[in-house]
Amino acid sequence: MLLDSDVLIDVALERDPHLGPSSELLILIARRRAPAFVAWHSLSNIHYIVARARGQQEARRFIADLLRFTEVAETGTEDLRHALDLPMADFEDALQAAAARACGARHIVTRNVADFARSPIPAITPAEALARLAR
Repeated sequence: MLLDSDVLIDVALERDPHLGPSSELLILIARRRAPAFVAWHSLSNIHYIVARARGQQEARRFIADLLRFTEVAETGTEDLRHALDLPMADFEDALQAAAARACGARHIVTRNVADFARSPIPAITPAEALARLAR
């Protein structure tokens, strides 16, 4: 699975009501060593938002902790071209979909599932991802 930025920012900034399922999912991924990926560009977005709210040191610590149990999806020029061709309204979401395709993810985990309606990789919520991992 590829973890969308919103899920990770919810955990980093402890944003209710989204914190519960998102943090439970990250804990389960870390404990089970379930394969999970993040997009390269997500990390700069996460750093920017978390640093503004909590400071540079906290933003870097969160990313370092995240990288203990996730991998960065390897992407390149062809993946960017693919994102440009996707029929998605939000380019950042298209980048997420292209990163998910590049790493072989079966799902994009996001709380904004509707934004990925035209994604070639289906989107599920953190609660749905938890249910799938619990099987």
